[in-house]
Amino acid sequence: MISIKNVNGRPSLNRFIGFPYQLYKNDKNYVPELRLAQHDILNRKKNPFYQHAEAEYFMAVNNDGKVLGRIAAITNERYVAHWNENVGFFGFFECVDDQEVANALFDSAVEWLKKKGVNGVYGPMNPSTNDQCGTLIDGFETPSYIMMVHNKEYYQRLFDNYGFSKKMDLLCYHLTTDDVPKRMLALASKIEERLAKKGIIIRKVNFKDIKNETAKIRHIYNTAWEKNWGFVPMTEPEFEKLVKELKMVTTPDLVYIVEDKGEPVAFVACLPNINEITINIRNGRLFPFNFLKLIGFRKKVKSLRVLTLGLIEKYRKTGIDACLYAKSFEGAQKLGYEEAEASWILENNLMMNRALENVNGKVYKKYRIYELNFNANK
Repeated sequence: MISIKNVNGRPSLNRFIGFPYQLYKNDKNYVPELRLAQHDILNRKKNPFYQHAEAEYFMAVNNDGKVLGRIAAITNERYVAHWNENVGFFGFFECVDDQEVANALFDSAVEWLKKKGVNGVYGPMNPSTNDQCGTLIDGFETPSYIMMVHNKEYYQRLFDNYGFSKKMDLLCYHLTTDDVPKRMLALASKIEERLAKKGIIIRKVNFKDIKNETAKIRHIYNTAWEKNWGFVPMTEPEFEKLVKELKMVTTPDLVYIVEDKGEPVAFVACLPNINEITINIRNGRLFPFNFLKLIGFRKKVKSLRVLTLGLIEKYRKTGIDACLYAKSFEGAQKLGYEEAEASWILENNLMMNRALENVNGKVYKKYRIYELNFNANK
């Protein structure tokens, strides 16, 4: 007998957060989330995301009270306002290989969302496209990079059998610093010189003036992606929280901003792949001793993630993107990184996909966002 329980209070939230550590305990490619970080993102009172969103968390348990799965149902006012599309979301899905359990979880999320008056659901979103999202459908052979998802291969079957269909695929490119075409670096240098003559300057982000830099980057972020499917503009508190977290991981050699006579028009941000370290913290607990593994992590890891490259529309096809990739590769080589993942890229973002192919990037992982229309027969 399967029961669905609402997550109310600290003890049940701890069980909700704790379930994946049991589910993936024998999966060598699973990188455990840090429990502190999970509490932070799921805290509906403190996470600024929930200033414009609602969520309900559910767990599936058996007669003995053992957790068999979990899911979150989510509404996002900013998505609805930006796209004029009345949909909800599901996320934080984890489940044993049992269609009955999965169906019970999906039913609970759908029922809650229908009561909220939405017409359909997209997911997984944890809790939005500004965070971890998608289900891995190809590329299970290697661990995930920082802020990316790893999941069970059977999830795709659970989604398909319930009636979900593909909405959008997200692509991940693998690159090595040795494979970057030297001609591209040379060309980027010439483009940068030409841009400078026009007053367009590429520089490192000033971490000592992070407040003002954050405002500039947020402007680029919310402008550059506003037409990309699934994009949700970030509020000031959300973006400040994100930058604060990323600043603890990255370094100025990996974050660049482009200004046209002082106006911010583009940026790129890369993150050392701290998952190389946290994959060995199997219980997700930093204390009492696991935090020692993180000391000096930047010198220990050999890979990084190209998290985001944003370019305001009127500045596209100017070569700025090539310059930012070149700066990132130069910074990576300087710091001793050997490989990188550029992720994630919408499958229909032809310009970005072409740019990554031009620097010898190869698609090696694929994630999927699913949809379910409540007005269609399941």
